[in-house]
Amino acid sequence: VAPNVKAETMRLMDRRSALEAEMDGIIAALSAPGGAGITGSLVDAEGFPRADIDIPAVLAQRRKLGELRNDHKDVTNKIEKNLEVLHSTKLTRNEQSIPRSSGISAPLHGGLSQNDPMEEDLVTRLPFAMIDDIADGSPAALDGLLLGDEIVKFGSVEAGGRLQERLVSEALTSEDNQVSLLIIRQGSPMNLTITPRKWHGRGLMGVPFPNLVKGRGLYIQL
Repeated sequence: VAPNVKAETMRLMDRRSALEAEMDGIIAALSAPGGAGITGSLVDAEGFPRADIDIPAVLAQRRKLGELRNDHKDVTNKIEKNLEVLHSTKLTRNEQSIPRSSGISAPLHGGLSQNDPMEEDLVTRLPFAMIDDIADGSPAALDGLLLGDEIVKFGSVEAGGRLQERLVSEALTSEDNQVSLLIIRQGSPMNLTITPRKWHGRGLMGVPFPNLVKGRGLYIQL
């Protein structure tokens, strides 16, 4: 089941990216100088239709934007459900790989060896965030996180439900302690260690996490 779910998830992520690109194009057109904006009034101060814009075209663009947003929400929900299936499959596989007589408890989170991040199955290596902003002199910058890095695992946190709650908890409870990260950098998985700590800026790391799993609207400052 997992390979099929993984393939579907990758297609859905491509679809979501295409939807976001189309939405960005419409938003840029509506927000151009002299434009009507996404929600701006279509009438002038006297209550007459504005003569400086193409009202039918604006209405069509706004309607299309609403449809795209609904599609984006549906696709994102499907991605999240698939991620839960993939991670559940991984946990089941890990449990089955441990002999009952070994006396070793099955891990709550699938992990990687420190030396070989490729050991983790590709179906579980789907990022939940991409770093698009890092404050200069922040712990994240000093510890080696780079713009464009995709976060697959932050400590024990992977993609799934209650992501914001789990990320914040992980950062707070790990203050002044090293946290292992699994990231994808320029298409290649790699391990990184970061120490959340107080500094002169915001948060304990100085980096916001735009959430790729739930799409737009969730922005976590760590």
